[in-house]
Amino acid sequence: MMEISVQGIALKYKEKIPEEFIRSKDVQPGITTVEGTALEVPVIDLRNPDEEKILESIVDASQKWGMFQVVNHEIPGEVISKLQLVGREFFELPEEEKEKEVYVKPVEVDQYDAGTLSLEGYGTKLQREVQGKKGWVDHLFHKIWPPSAVNYHFWPKNPSYREANEEYAKWVQGAVGGENLVYLAKINYYPPCPQPEVVLGVVAHTDMNNITILVPNDVQGLQAFRDGLWYDVKCIPNALVIHIGDQMEILSNGRYKSVLHRTRVNKEKTRMSWPVFLEPPADFQVGPHPKLVNENNPAKYKTKKYSDYVYCKLNKIPQ
Repeated sequence: MMEISVQGIALKYKEKIPEEFIRSKDVQPGITTVEGTALEVPVIDLRNPDEEKILESIVDASQKWGMFQVVNHEIPGEVISKLQLVGREFFELPEEEKEKEVYVKPVEVDQYDAGTLSLEGYGTKLQREVQGKKGWVDHLFHKIWPPSAVNYHFWPKNPSYREANEEYAKWVQGAVGGENLVYLAKINYYPPCPQPEVVLGVVAHTDMNNITILVPNDVQGLQAFRDGLWYDVKCIPNALVIHIGDQMEILSNGRYKSVLHRTRVNKEKTRMSWPVFLEPPADFQVGPHPKLVNENNPAKYKTKKYSDYVYCKLNKIPQ
């Protein structure tokens, strides 16, 4: 049994939510968001015949924004629609049915053990939270690539779920590549919240992996930190949202920026998102690329095993 899901909390508390979800005023989205101005992050059309221009746009967005959106990405709309459908079906099951369908993460211990570190499974808590606060979100994690890393123990048993995720994995892996990368999929489920102005779905963070490829649903909620302020990000229909993660910032010795982002929730509508985190194997040593380090540009980051980096990040230990 995991601790009560946020979905369960949402069904129980229709007006005033428990105190552990209410954020301090310095981070409440109702106070800290620049309202009425949505960030229009770079949109890159992958069908542009000028491939050099595409590459320049990706580099520019990675340096200046740490995120961008891609359109005409060639992943069929029906493949994405099926991915969304089976994810929605899983989260709409009664709680006891969900717990029969999939591995439920135990109520998390205080420390994440670096030796057995796994985020996979269904749960509601991901990392140590400042002041013990909780995010207004439930989630499901499991690896989808390479086949050797996939453990179906963490996947819902429904055959249509497996079929849709395996099909999506093929398309994403074909589009992105990365022979040595592990593809970790996640579904975020943010139920309607009676007090959305005081909670966060996911707290402000940078992704700890290399690159994140995110499929949103039609309910906006992604926010990015820019020029010292929080803005809503305007998500384009049928686009994939790409985040530069910590490992790419480290590898580039700070040339590319890992984007600081968070999510707000909605009073009436359920928001969902389907990120895939491209990450190195656990024992892979990540550090600044030697060609980017010299006397005038010394290494800005330590070189360490990815599993050690994850352990420190989730436990709020300085890197």
